Amino acid sequence: AGTRRARASAQTSLHVPYGDGDGEKLDIYFPADPSGTFPVLVYIHGGYWQCLSKDESGFAAPPLVSQGVAVVAVGYDTAPKGHMDAMVLQVRRSLAFLVERYSGIRGIYLCGHSAGAHLAAMVLSTDWTEYGVVPDIKGAVLVSGVYDLEPILHTYVNDALNMSREVAQRNSPMLCIAPAVPAAVACEVLVAVAQHDSPEFRRQSQEYSQALRAAGWSVSLMDLAGVDHFDIIEKLSEESYVLTQVGEELPSSL
Repeated sequence: AGTRRARASAQTSLHVPYGDGDGEKLDIYFPADPSGTFPVLVYIHGGYWQCLSKDESGFAAPPLVSQGVAVVAVGYDTAPKGHMDAMVLQVRRSLAFLVERYSGIRGIYLCGHSAGAHLAAMVLSTDWTEYGVVPDIKGAVLVSGVYDLEPILHTYVNDALNMSREVAQRNSPMLCIAPAVPAAVACEVLVAVAQHDSPEFRRQSQEYSQALRAAGWSVSLMDLAGVDHFDIIEKLSEESYVLTQVGEELPSSL
């Protein structure tokens, strides 16, 4: 219902292609007055890289859009059609597309849940020189993410993904943390994990946040009580944690 409401009320562009692939589409929820500059929250959905889509991702839009923030839900080709390398590339390209297409963007905030947090973390490790643009990523909210893909190799999750060890390693955020360049130091990373996430999810969130911090990134780890892997994202959007994270500098910059 949240997505439907967002679609009805906002100035919305659905299924905007950022590439030629079937899954390479964005849903963009603009603020009421998109003529000026505006911050953008880019939401990357979860679903173990094989289910869900951008179409369920509009739930975060209404409170943000009403505050003058554009919300972009990213579509990507999930498995078995999508290969892990391809998904990572698609999400990176979607950001380059946004920056090139919309000159009004003033700062990008990434938010991803589960597999989406993995993809958002891979965005943080992008070498943007090959894309010809450098998105101004001011913050990232990584919710119950997977930062090391190797433990997945021997689980049912890999049946559809069909990853080799090599593919898992080169797409593990834990193994490709970029040293924080000056721009990255200004990027606030919030790593959120649920009290009832599995021990493996909790371990990965702790280790990834420590590794980012060691590389010079500005990181905080949030451990949310009373929620599990699935309802943590609802709790975060309901209680406007995401809004608060983006909103820290909104009033001053609006």
